[in-house]
Amino acid sequence: MNNSWFMRSLVVSFAIMAPLCVSAQNASEYRCVQADLQRRIAISYESGVAVPCEVHYFKDTEAPGERVVLWRALNESGYCESQTQAFIEKLEGWGWACNPIAPAEAVDNTEDLTPATEPVADG
Repeated sequence: MNNSWFMRSLVVSFAIMAPLCVSAQNASEYRCVQADLQRRIAISYESGVAVPCEVHYFKDTEAPGERVVLWRALNESGYCESQTQAFIEKLEGWGWACNPIAPAEAVDNTEDLTPATEPVADG
């Protein structure tokens, strides 16, 4: 095997994968409350781009720090936002009060974007 070819392949692979390892810099978050229970929904993006994105769901009072990836969009801009709004409407229909979290209040304990090999709904 040609070492030059291998090194170029390694560099290209790193260039493709590196953005997926970057912590989500730009996130829109919502806090939903019902009685003494609290939920958080966060849309996480790679820095400066609309896709890929993920919708993360947290049950902050029952399982602090644990997240569930509800949806991911690799190509479709606006998918994470529309799924988040539909989910918020569903929660509100179940009696939850949901409001956006101001950026200064947002807790950035979301992990990096999930590797593309993990199964979630794609948009």
